[in-house]
Amino acid sequence: MSPLCPLLLALALVAIPGVRGACPAAADLKNPEGPRTCAKVYDKSDPYYENCCQGAELTIESDTDLPFLPSDWRNIISSVVVAPRCELTVWSRKGKGGKTRKFKSGTYPRLEEYRRGVFGHWSNAIASIYCRCN
Repeated sequence: MSPLCPLLLALALVAIPGVRGACPAAADLKNPEGPRTCAKVYDKSDPYYENCCQGAELTIESDTDLPFLPSDWRNIISSVVVAPRCELTVWSRKGKGGKTRKFKSGTYPRLEEYRRGVFGHWSNAIASIYCRCN
C-alpha cells in the first residue's frame, strides 16, 4: 500500500459533503421578523446523517421555558440545532426533573451519540426544555 493512500482517504473523508446531513447549520436559524430563534428540535433521527432532522419540527424562541413539553413532543426529540450564542438545557423528566444536559450552539443530528447516564442516551428522552440566548 502506498504511503499516499491513507492521506488521500483522510482527505476524502473530510471533504464529504453533508456531515450535518439534512440539518440546518446553527447560523441558519435566523428569524428576520419577530422573536429570535434559539433552537429547533426534530422528531426524526436515523443512522444515516443525511436522513436526520426530518419529520416534525418545533422552533423554540429565546427565553423559552417549557418544564412540561406538549405531550406530542415529550420523549420523541431525536435531533437538535442550537443557534449561535444560545444554549439549550434539557431534562429527562417533566417539571425539570431527572438528568440534565446543556447543548451549546451547534448541530446535533443524532442524540443517540450523547450519553445520558451509564446506559442511556438523549434520543427520545427529553421532557423539559429551557433555551436562552445572549
